[in-house]
Amino acid sequence: MFDHIPAYPGDPILSLNEDFQLDPRPNKVNLSIGIYFDDAGKLPVIDAVRRAETALLDAIGPRSYLPMAGLPLYRDTAQALVFGTDSAARAEGRIATLQTLGGSGALKVGADFLKRYFPASQMWISDPSWENHRVVFEGAGLKVNTYPYYDPQTGGLRFADMLAAIDALPAKSIVLLHACCHNPTGVDLSPAQWAELVPVLQRRELIAFVDMAYQGFGAGLEADAAPVRLLADANVPLIVANSFSKNFSLYGERVGALSVVCKSADEAARVAGQLMSAVRANYSNPPTHGARLVANVLADATLRASWEAELGAMRERILAMRKVIHAGLDGRVDEVMRARYVAQRGMFTYTGLSESQVERLRNEYAVYVLRSGRMCVAGLNARNADYVASSIAAVVSGA
Repeated sequence: MFDHIPAYPGDPILSLNEDFQLDPRPNKVNLSIGIYFDDAGKLPVIDAVRRAETALLDAIGPRSYLPMAGLPLYRDTAQALVFGTDSAARAEGRIATLQTLGGSGALKVGADFLKRYFPASQMWISDPSWENHRVVFEGAGLKVNTYPYYDPQTGGLRFADMLAAIDALPAKSIVLLHACCHNPTGVDLSPAQWAELVPVLQRRELIAFVDMAYQGFGAGLEADAAPVRLLADANVPLIVANSFSKNFSLYGERVGALSVVCKSADEAARVAGQLMSAVRANYSNPPTHGARLVANVLADATLRASWEAELGAMRERILAMRKVIHAGLDGRVDEVMRARYVAQRGMFTYTGLSESQVERLRNEYAVYVLRSGRMCVAGLNARNADYVASSIAAVVSGA
């Protein structure tokens, strides 16, 4: 019956991570998967999360199903973190927010909602974008196109081309935007560029779908959410997927949220109902544990202050590793390639390495980056950063 089914080729990121796990070389460095590791090369347990979890263990109770929309306190605290406590849309009850299975689950629920209620609309993602964006949206039945974004010659942004392409889209087209720490390039729009983009979205009557998986890893919690708040205040039709995998180090708990900003509270209530319908068709309702951890940290002033401080230290460590690589490549690669390590931001950098250079890095030096040249800077630490810089210099020079 199933003879006609082809083999799954695998996810390029997860498959490479599996190859890394099997590599016996003691000097191997994993810069492929988008996970934050501390300076000891370990996945951290954030102290505020540890304390919140300890408190939960002291008050174990019944574990019934959550509502389809998720834990109420979680939804409220997540919404406040994304849109700000002083958000007009939030105060007016115009934001429909649901708990989802991580950021990927938020993208999926949002995609199903859009396909149902905007069946003629097409999706436009940046060139390049996270590989799974295309997979999720095409899987929901949406046609996925790209708009210009990354300039491989400069390691920067093709903003004029991006703006012109978006300004030519049909009304009700869906534009996927990265709020901060663009995955995979690390190249973000400046505040001035966001301000220039907003009237184009308004004039063309486009739907902005913002993916914010790395809030707090760019310039800080508030600054990283500024593009979302700008769009919400400008009354751009707005959908936001956010994740707590990275900034709470809760990858396996699958804790995310989906928010839709509407023009009225009545509209938001109807949208929330249809989002819940999409959840029911996918997984019925979300799990409890991770949402309780996040909600309890965000709702407790002491725990939240501790979390923000630790998140700030994580962000500063990434910046420090960028500077180490930048210094280590001084005089060993051209300045355009070298500059991107400090010009780009967040967990990822597009190194500018070719596929053959990436292959040499892996085969000869046990340094794993994606075939595209994307490096997860959070995999660097004080012990391996100089080695990685020397390895990059060697493959670039052809030594």
